[in-house]
Amino acid sequence: MGRMSFTQIRQDLAETLNQVAYSGERVLIHRRDRDVAALVSIEDFELLQAIEDRLDVEAAERALADPDNQERIAWSDVKKALGLS
Repeated sequence: MGRMSFTQIRQDLAETLNQVAYSGERVLIHRRDRDVAALVSIEDFELLQAIEDRLDVEAAERALADPDNQERIAWSDVKKALGLS
């Protein structure tokens, strides 16, 4: 895995994107000696999304299966919290 400064990324973006996209290299981007982001291939990104989705489903299944979990939230409250009403 490579590590590049934000300045380096700006200067070498096309080459770095090619390395990530076609060789699967992962690049950490740092600013002021602190890692702030990562550049990964679309395949890695999609895998991460699938893992997160699976973890969300498992958490929901556990919550639904828990007989002590009786808390219910009204649909109108959910919409209001999300700014949909």
